Amino acid sequence: MDKAAIKRVSEFLNRKIHDMLLIAQAKAKANESPVIRWVDLPITKGLEASIHHFRKLDVALEVEPILAQLEKLPPMDLSYEDELVSRLPDLLGGLGHALARSFKVIDPSFKNPQTKDWDKAEALFELLV
Repeated sequence: MDKAAIKRVSEFLNRKIHDMLLIAQAKAKANESPVIRWVDLPITKGLEASIHHFRKLDVALEVEPILAQLEKLPPMDLSYEDELVSRLPDLLGGLGHALARSFKVIDPSFKNPQTKDWDKAEALFELLV
């Protein structure tokens, strides 16, 4: 991937994690929790499967760069529990895996996503995540 594609993937995944954290925060507040927990995240069956597929790849992602990217987005009202923080790489990896698979669903002959492919993938994720 070129730099522009890497930047687009990174920005997209950070926005999706932020969206999920917003929903998790609402759930935590509704449950009168002082922190956002992993179990508060709206993780679907499909995303859970993508997280498991990502783990099988045995790719190590660092949590610090993920947190640094999240700091660039509007902050949450609640802090994150330690388990949630430690599992952010799994969430990022699972979302990345789901994104890659979505391109193949959009076009089975997919090689290099073009703007129209990105638009379709982003529209699908906006519906679901």
